[in-house]
Amino acid sequence: MSGRVWKSLTFVIALPGIGVCMLNAFLKESGKPPEFVPYTHLRIRSKPFPWGDGDHTFFHNPHMNPLPSGYEK
Repeated sequence: MSGRVWKSLTFVIALPGIGVCMLNAFLKESGKPPEFVPYTHLRIRSKPFPWGDGDHTFFHNPHMNPLPSGYEK
């Protein structure tokens, strides 16, 4: 009986919940980066990164990840 309950919960609650979350993420995606606010406590570089020019993180995305001076154009 316990297996039937968990199977029912999976199909009735979990799968529709995942679908609603996927729909929410799809509708909220605008493709535009958030507004850049130059907070002093964020993006502190005490030493350069050991790759590239030293200012870009390893998984840098120029459209969504700003540098300390702002977004790349």
